[in-house]
Formats: sequence, structure tokens, C-alpha cells
Amino acid sequence: MAAFLGSALAAIAIGYLLATSYLVLRDDLIGAASARQARLQQAYEDRISTLRAQVDRITSRQMLDQQLMETKVGELLERQTQLTQRHGRLGPLIDRVEHGDTPLPASAPVPSGKPDQRAALVPDTVLALADTVSPGDVATPFSFWSTRQAISSGSTSADQADRLFVAINKSLRSIETEQISRINTLAEDAYQTADAISEALEAAGLPVDKDDSKTGIGGPLVAIDSPEMFESKVRELDEALDMLERLKAEARSFPIANPAPGRSISSTFGVRKDPLIGTPAMHSGMDFRAPAGSPARVTAPGKVIKAGWYGGYGRMVEVEHANGFSTRYGHLSKILVKEGQPLAAGDTIGKVGSSGRSTGPHLHYEVRRNGDALNPVRFLKAGKKVSSYL
Repeated sequence: MAAFLGSALAAIAIGYLLATSYLVLRDDLIGAASARQARLQQAYEDRISTLRAQVDRITSRQMLDQQLMETKVGELLERQTQLTQRHGRLGPLIDRVEHGDTPLPASAPVPSGKPDQRAALVPDTVLALADTVSPGDVATPFSFWSTRQAISSGSTSADQADRLFVAINKSLRSIETEQISRINTLAEDAYQTADAISEALEAAGLPVDKDDSKTGIGGPLVAIDSPEMFESKVRELDEALDMLERLKAEARSFPIANPAPGRSISSTFGVRKDPLIGTPAMHSGMDFRAPAGSPARVTAPGKVIKAGWYGGYGRMVEVEHANGFSTRYGHLSKILVKEGQPLAAGDTIGKVGSSGRSTGPHLHYEVRRNGDALNPVRFLKAGKKVSSYL
């Protein structure tokens, strides 16, 4: 019995010890598992935070790149609008050069093609490329106005957009430069044509209203931007064309045309031997050899002040012009105008004949200013020089 009791007590003691050890070890195991789980959760949360920060950076970079691209697209659209508006400003001036009252000589270059046609595809192309840029394509922010080398073997959409913007910018700048250059060329041609007309008229002794607005000026050189430069050049071209129009109108008002085109001169202005009595006499005009019935044409716009028989002139027509000038057409066989009738340069005023004091069919032509006879040859020479400009 003693042995049995001792064995039972020993078994109970051993069981108690084992149970106590189990409970103690279980708490340690649970604590270790809980700590491991906490570490895993913390690492997972850190990873999520890192990924979220990366997503935020990528999204911010994409928004920044998209904003930059939209800004550049807006700049291109604004520049294209400016070019279109400039072409609208240049259109009337070019029409004046090509089809108006101030056509320049054939050698003068005239702008061809419209700038807005060359840049018409810019907005759609750029916007289409802007839509293709994705976050994965843009690793770092880039400059739209500098060409970059592709990092990988294939070009990304951002690289393509970068190169496209550079090409479009160069194209627009080229168009702007070409516009300014051609405006300068047209203005220079207009000034040169006006100078040629003025020199020819002055050489003939004709009064020319000079434009001295460009003399006696000066001041420091101040650089101006492109829009102001364009406006300045357009005004300069407009002024040049206005001056050319004025000089052409003034030249057309002078009797510088030929009253008998294609006919030879049989007698000039000045002292000559009188064809009837053989003594020296003053010839106040010049004679054109022409068959009877040939047309006699007025040499400048004006109004008929005499039309009829006038002594030794025979049948004569006198036309009053601007600036005190008048022209006479004598020895006509028939008069086709009447007094007070307005005439345009080149109108037929009568037919060649031999009426009055004449030895045969010819046209007697005089140029007078304030009643004084002038040598018609210098007027004809001036007309020949400026005919290609008029």
C-alpha cells in the first residue's frame, strides 16, 4: 500500500509538473507567434506605404508632364493663330502688289503659299501625341524644346513628342522669319520702284512731291520683339506701297505718253528752217510722221479746252492737264472730241491730217506749262523710262 501510494503521488507530481511546463511553454509560443505576426503586418504596411508613395510620385510626374505638354500645345496654337492673323494682314498688301494699282516689276518676289496651310496639322498632331503619353513612358520630366537621346532601343511617346515639338517650333520660326524677310523684300522693291519713277520725272524737269518723312530722324537702337517687329514691317510696307501709288498717280497725270505710238519724228522742238518760207523760226512742238487718218491720242488724263480751227494749227485740240500742263494736237483732218469733254490717257482725240500751215500729213504735238512751250522729247523719254513701272 505504501508503494502504491508512493507511486500514485509520484505520478501526480510528475503530471502536475508536466501540465505546468506545458502552460508556461504555450504562452511563450503564443507570444512568439504574435510577435512574428506583428512583424509581418508591419512589413506589409511599410510595403504598401512605399508602393503608395511610388504611385503618388508617378501620378504627380504624369500630371506635371501633361501640364507641360498642354502648355506647349497652347503656345503652338497661339503662335499658329498669330501666323494666321499675320497672313490675314498680309493678304490685302499682297493683293495690292499682285493685282492692285501698285504692281511691282516682274522681278520682285511675291510670297507664295499660306503659312496657316503649312502649320494646319500642328494642333491635331500634338494633341494626339499628348493623349498617347502614359505614366510608364515618362520616367523623368523632360524638356520639350531640347532633343533627347532615347534611353532604350525604342523611342517612347515622350521622346517622340519632344522631337515633334522641336520640329514644329523650328518650322513656325522659319515661317515667321520668311514672312519678315519677304515683307522687307517687297518694301525694298516698292521703294526702289518709287525712286526710279521719281528720278525719271525729275530728270524730265517734272515737279515731284517728295516724301521727306524719313529724313532728319535718329535715336538709340532699341530692340523690339517679334510681334512689334512684324507690325512695324507691315506699316513700312504699307507706307512704301502708298508712296508708290502716289508717285504712279502723279506720273500718270503728266503728259508723258506718246501721242502717235510707233511713228517716227520728222521735226523736233526748237529753232529750225521754216518749211514754207525757208527762214529760221521757232518750232514750239515736235512733228510725228504719220499717214492721214491715223489716230492722234491724248498723252495724259485731262479736259478738252479747245477743239476747232486755230490759225496755223489748222484743226487743233488742246487738252488741259494737272499741275498747269496742257498739250496741243495740230493739223488734224478730223476732230473727234468737243470742248469740256473729260479724257483718259490714250483716248483718241482726232485723226492725223494736213490742215492749217502744213506741207503734208503729220501730227504736230506740243507740251505747255502755264502757257510756255516745253520740249516734248524729255517728256517722252521720261514716259519710256517709267512705262515698265506704270
